[in-house]
Amino acid sequence: MQEDMIYPAGCRPVTDDLGPDELIRRLKTLAHTLQAMGQDEGMYQQYIPLTLHLAEDYFLKHISKDVQLLIACCIADVLRVYAPDAPYKDPEQVKGIFMFLIKQLAGLKDPKDPAFKRYFYLLENLAYVKSFNMCFELEDCQEIFCKLFSLMFKIVNDEHSTKVKSFMLDILCPLICESDMVASELLDIILINIVEPNKSQRRNAYSLAKDLILKCSNTLEPYIQSFFNHVLILGKNEKNLAISTKTYDLIYELNRISPSVLLAVLPQLECKLKSTVEQERHGTVSLLARMFSERESNLAKHHSVLWQAFLSRFNDISVSIRIKCVQYAMHLLLNQPTLRQDLTEALSLRSSDSDMNVRHETVMAIVSTAKHDFEPIADHEELLLVVKQRMCDKKFKIRKEATSGLAFIYKTYLNDPDVPQATKKAFTWIKDKILHGYYRTCVEDKSLVERLVNTSLVPYQLPPEERMKRLYHLYGTIDDYAKKSFMEIQKTQLLIRSHLKDFLDNHKKEDSPQRDREIQASIKLLTRYLPESVKAAEFIGKFSQHLIKDSSLLSSMDTIAKQNSSTAEISEATNLVLRKLGQPVMTNLYYNTVKALLERASSVMIDSQALKALFNHVENCLSGGNMIEELGLHPGTAGYRGLELLNVLSNTFACHFYHPDILDKLLDLSHHDDEYIAPQVLTMLTTIGKYSALGDSYPEFTEKLIPICKKLAVSGTPKQAKGAIRCLYVNVYKSKNDIFDDIVEKTKMNLEPDSDHYETAIVALGHLAINVAEKYNVHFKNMISRKVR
Repeated sequence: MQEDMIYPAGCRPVTDDLGPDELIRRLKTLAHTLQAMGQDEGMYQQYIPLTLHLAEDYFLKHISKDVQLLIACCIADVLRVYAPDAPYKDPEQVKGIFMFLIKQLAGLKDPKDPAFKRYFYLLENLAYVKSFNMCFELEDCQEIFCKLFSLMFKIVNDEHSTKVKSFMLDILCPLICESDMVASELLDIILINIVEPNKSQRRNAYSLAKDLILKCSNTLEPYIQSFFNHVLILGKNEKNLAISTKTYDLIYELNRISPSVLLAVLPQLECKLKSTVEQERHGTVSLLARMFSERESNLAKHHSVLWQAFLSRFNDISVSIRIKCVQYAMHLLLNQPTLRQDLTEALSLRSSDSDMNVRHETVMAIVSTAKHDFEPIADHEELLLVVKQRMCDKKFKIRKEATSGLAFIYKTYLNDPDVPQATKKAFTWIKDKILHGYYRTCVEDKSLVERLVNTSLVPYQLPPEERMKRLYHLYGTIDDYAKKSFMEIQKTQLLIRSHLKDFLDNHKKEDSPQRDREIQASIKLLTRYLPESVKAAEFIGKFSQHLIKDSSLLSSMDTIAKQNSSTAEISEATNLVLRKLGQPVMTNLYYNTVKALLERASSVMIDSQALKALFNHVENCLSGGNMIEELGLHPGTAGYRGLELLNVLSNTFACHFYHPDILDKLLDLSHHDDEYIAPQVLTMLTTIGKYSALGDSYPEFTEKLIPICKKLAVSGTPKQAKGAIRCLYVNVYKSKNDIFDDIVEKTKMNLEPDSDHYETAIVALGHLAINVAEKYNVHFKNMISRKVR
């Protein structure tokens, strides 16, 4: 009865006939009084009727949220004051009270709520005396706990302070650690928060679950083990548990959070690796690959048998499983140095796999590793040899990946002083092997090699000085087969540029059927140098229409095809052209076809500025300078290789030699003491003259050249005489047709067996006869009949 109920001093009765406002005022006073009470030492027995009154349905289900919150705070204080012997004895009433308290804890969701301080007090109070522990005596305790845990994971958020999250843990941890059992449903509620999508979408719930597992790992271990036994060994999936469908993800996350809970679980995975069901093996391989490849993982060290079982899956009968193993090899190589030898052996075997996709992924794994960190590859040269072998694969896709990968390694680490000796040794064959690829008849292979020469072996983006060092080192150290490939590349690209120029010139003609036929003929020529020529013809035809409509596009293409354009001009013009072709994506075949044409036609390696730098490097090597050591060239052949390179370039970039500084350098070189230098210089001048006779373009220069050539033609070595006569004929003869009169007379005089220049005279006579036979026909007949026996 209300009149028999005793209230603490200063508190007025709370009855069901009070209005909400008055009821709230009285409850606030009561709550404040209860809050100040210490724990019961038999002092508060007189208030037990009041505590029972506060737990009546009228208050627990009151329409006012404020009334409910105040009642919850009062009950929480009652549980604290009377602990451990709470006045509530009826199981149903106890269950109802705690369900009510859980409902009130939902108010913690919004820290900006004006009533948040009371909700926080409620949380703190319940945590302080472990109030929920009294539910252990109830048959339905797991139902209450599931409700509580679900609520906590649902409401925890970024705005909660560390203290709030700490009190949440203080309430939840004892319900696991001090319980006689953990229901599967409760385990499900906890563990589902550490796997995707909850892990990413509800980061605070993940953090709460993670902390809970760490604090309660010893208690949870047998229940987690039991769950995995059912799933992994017995193959029983409990459909009512959400984690049943995320078994492998769960193992992965638990291993990251608290590996100790999996000590008895991981050995069971060995059976799954040998399962006859491919899906099970695939799932287990994916899981273990992630776990073994973690940066700080010691799993392979502690579970060596499991590691060996995993390695055996590299040879699985299933292609998809072999691919999965190889795909994770990069992470393993990068993060687990102690496992690299095992992985090297496994990858070596897979590089010869019967399935092309496995071979391709193997190459990808090794190359990707090198791109992230070269150390694993440098320490295991066998991995480079694996890629080297795949450069000869029957599938272009694999050849391309292997060749491009090695080109990347060469480009990135060539000048790295910390690279091991084994890797430096590899650099000697990488460039050779790449250039050897040009011997293949496939257009794709040729196009690939050309692109890699300009982007990796001699990167066109480098400053001229550095670019020419790369070129000189390349040409000075490659083998003869690679040298022939390099020469062929220059010739082919020159020919393509010539065809491209004709193609562009046709677009400048007046519109007519004849012009259209000439354009079509040019398209047919160009598409010979592109993959899938039929499709390529369609897109080059489209490009032709684009050129007709867009004069700025045609102007940019002229810059690309023009022989005397600089590297920077060509690069800029190429970018302008490509921007007009749409998005640079694989599906834009129009863009990719024109890009392939530009890659084959663009002369971005050499321009006048780069050529001057190359001449300086060659002069340095000829004089025995420090450039020989810097470029890693052989002292005995460095100068000759440099001149030979200039000769090759003069055939394809003759216009860039037409510069007073370069011509003067050539003239200076012709005076060099070494006999092999002058013939090379004269050959260059002859080649340049075929492009445009120096006698017409640079008469002042030829005045200096003529005496040198005359001297060499008469008193030089046979090779020098041959070169001098050819040089004069190409560059000067048309403007000065009496230039050979003096040479013919002196040659005639030297055609005596006892002459010091007898052999030179014979060679000179032969080349004079080849070049100027018509003018000196009678002289030659007399000389041959009288002097040559």
